[in-house]
Amino acid sequence: MRVLDVLHAIGSADGPVSTARITRGTGLDGPELERLLDWLSRQGLVAVADPGAYTAGPLMRVLAGHRGTEREGALREVLSDLRDTVGAAVYVSTYTDGEVRITQYADGPGTPAVHEWVDFREAAHASAVGKSLLAQLDFEGRMDHLHRRRPVPLTSRTITDHRHLFHALDHHGPQAAQFDLLEYSDDEVCVAFPLTVGGRAGAVALSLPVARQHRLLEAADALSSRSASLLATLLLAADPPDGARPPETGGGDGDVADASREPVGLGTHAGGGDGARDRHGR
Repeated sequence: MRVLDVLHAIGSADGPVSTARITRGTGLDGPELERLLDWLSRQGLVAVADPGAYTAGPLMRVLAGHRGTEREGALREVLSDLRDTVGAAVYVSTYTDGEVRITQYADGPGTPAVHEWVDFREAAHASAVGKSLLAQLDFEGRMDHLHRRRPVPLTSRTITDHRHLFHALDHHGPQAAQFDLLEYSDDEVCVAFPLTVGGRAGAVALSLPVARQHRLLEAADALSSRSASLLATLLLAADPPDGARPPETGGGDGDVADASREPVGLGTHAGGGDGARDRHGR
């Protein structure tokens, strides 16, 4: 990914990096590089050091730090900002070891999370998150999942026939949004977009109470426009450039919630919070 190439070119350097050096390292130049650097600067990932030269921004320095608690806090801040921007609970998920895993989410009093009345691992065929992850698998991967987690009707709208499900997944292409329109629950509507992190299928999603379903397309547009920023943040947290790392200070040995952790549902911790949290509801 060229965004990550630019971040590594800047973050791995000992000092400010000229645009000419970035061009040599990434192959990007001219207006395309200028637009990307301007966008990265607005995200706090890079900073202007001198005219025509850039250095690691405040967010990159935190994400590249050795202290896992600081990285986790930065990720939560990004998710909280995303939640407030779209006006809905937001979720980051991955497909790891054959399972749907919600790795981070942010909700609040005015943006409640989905009530997980059926374990999301059992409901990939019905949830927006699950459908987005399934859409990124090949035919054999999809069939393997559905063999282990057989589709069952959760509402009157749930698709349980794999042929109809695959047609719906593929109808608008591999990068298309996947919707849950009262298929998982009669209480919420959701949308998810693909978000590949570290070579594994991933997704970013939002949910709205059914009373606010009229906002779904508006919120989906807002989420889509911000997903690139979230992806860059997640990629940088997973693979930070060495040069942006501050000196080891000791302590803070927590880490960012990721898909390597044992998955659990949201049902035990999804209600009423006002911050971005991981599966432990922190």
